[in-house]
Amino acid sequence: MAPEIELLADLVTTASVSGTEAALAAKITAMVEGWGLDVTCDEASVTVQVRGSEPGPTLALISHIDTVPAGEGWTRPPFEATIEGDRLYGRGSGDAKASVAAMLCAARDCHASGLARGRLLVILGFGEETKDTTMGLAVQHCGGVDAAIIGEPTNLQFAVAQRGLMMVNLVAHGQQRHAGYASADPGFTNAAVALAKDLVKLDALFTARPHPILGQPFVTPTMLEAGVSRNVTPPSAKAVLDVRSTPAWGHAEMAAVMRAELHSDVEVTSDRLVPCETPAGSALLAAMQRARPEGRCYGSPTCSDWVFVRDRDAVKCGPGTSPRSHTPDEYVDLPEVTAARVFYAQVAREYLA
Repeated sequence: MAPEIELLADLVTTASVSGTEAALAAKITAMVEGWGLDVTCDEASVTVQVRGSEPGPTLALISHIDTVPAGEGWTRPPFEATIEGDRLYGRGSGDAKASVAAMLCAARDCHASGLARGRLLVILGFGEETKDTTMGLAVQHCGGVDAAIIGEPTNLQFAVAQRGLMMVNLVAHGQQRHAGYASADPGFTNAAVALAKDLVKLDALFTARPHPILGQPFVTPTMLEAGVSRNVTPPSAKAVLDVRSTPAWGHAEMAAVMRAELHSDVEVTSDRLVPCETPAGSALLAAMQRARPEGRCYGSPTCSDWVFVRDRDAVKCGPGTSPRSHTPDEYVDLPEVTAARVFYAQVAREYLA
């Protein structure tokens, strides 16, 4: 079995649901120390460092070791790394332990062959699947990053743009009264109706500036709440909005548009996951395209730790299929993991040449 596949199986077998990553972090640290590499483990990450022969830029390979819970519907044990043919099944196999295994083995390869200049870092954060991701702190600890590859399942294609996420509560207000008298007063407002009128406006609010890769922002109502009793009009009605933004629209601007165009109150509950985009003329992307000419550029609908290096030269790329993330019988195609190991090492040598 190839080293990166053996390592991936070991990572999957060591359960690390968000908040329980300590055992896996310790295992990775001990393993990398045994390889003779420079590694540190603290409250924010496991970070591996490979230094080049001369001073130069820092390239970071960024991923996370936590997973979502197993959940239900599995036909294979979620934490036993079942290999069937060219696939490995298990929670976190694609999201994102395939990237972790490939990145660690690539760092070992670069340590063995040497790098011309600069630094290669592998930064493995905790809690990425929750609101308590540690990657922001981990990046602060590492002493500066010039470029980064974010290891998430992209089938080794190049995600050069990523949607952001803003969560909004849309709250309409009305009067509570007996439903039998709802039509007696022309000035009466039913909060549920007022909210519904605003919800149907959402699709048209952000069509003016489509992003060239990601298209238009998506505003999706995901939860509704209203009602006192079946024969009482609601004094308030609330919708939770999942807002998937693009670099063409800032979160503050989107909130301002909603407040101007809607009658309901607009309460932003989270706006930290801003959209990201690879800069024009990216030296990192050029190195990635030389290393993998068949790779195609596309826009990713999912969020990641890219937000913590959004002002650097960065691309999201890793083995695995994104729609398989978080599902029962999550799997990764093993040839992609091997290809990722070779690819990450080659990009590091290209970028740090």
